[in-house]
Amino acid sequence: MAFKLGLAQSIDQIGPASAAGVDLLVFPEDFMPSPEQAEPLDGPFVRNAQEAARAHGLWMVFTTFETNPAGGPPFNTAVVVDNEGEVRGTYRKCHLYDAHGVFESDRTVAGDALCRPIKTPFCTLGIGICYDLRFPEVARRLAIAGCNVLLFPAAWHDGPRKLEHWRTLLAARAIENECFVAGVCHAGERYVGQSFAFGPLGEELASGSDLLTCSVDIAAVATARDAMPVFAHRRPELYAPLCQTPCK
Repeated sequence: MAFKLGLAQSIDQIGPASAAGVDLLVFPEDFMPSPEQAEPLDGPFVRNAQEAARAHGLWMVFTTFETNPAGGPPFNTAVVVDNEGEVRGTYRKCHLYDAHGVFESDRTVAGDALCRPIKTPFCTLGIGICYDLRFPEVARRLAIAGCNVLLFPAAWHDGPRKLEHWRTLLAARAIENECFVAGVCHAGERYVGQSFAFGPLGEELASGSDLLTCSVDIAAVATARDAMPVFAHRRPELYAPLCQTPCK
């Protein structure tokens, strides 16, 4: 099955994406600008996105700052809405970016579970957010769970080699998991501002800083895995003890 994936920067791009035949539209991290604006998932921010998805007849993935039911800082949460405006899945960012003088943990709290696979009519989605990309275990776990498209909304900070890291890590997650991987990066001044989509052989399908669209043929995942049966060759009994050993 093939479908059209869109990577967008702003809500104003929903109309053009719909006109271009996009089935699934993904927005960057910090789609809601500030943690101070945090709302529950049934608040007006998510409801407005649901209405837009319903009006334009497409699936959407976006992030919001979700009010913490326990009090304290909010969660940085991705929300998946279907073409009828129904919330089909959520994911709270698990790895917080405390590096290079930026302390995400000062303004948000980490989630405690990876994304569950989200079934759509055209693929099975797995989601990570920004810094999650640097942890290959996240993408591998999602792939093992049956996800064939991995999405990474991001506000990837700019800096020495950071654009190269962003592009390379997205391609690597696609190659090592033999699935489609897309990252949509916030185009604000502090960020690298480039979005990418890669196929299961690491081929670049789309790149740029504005509205991007590309065709995704899910059959390519099975073709790649048949040719290079990495998952059949895994030996998880060897990896588990190493995963529990801290690196000094």
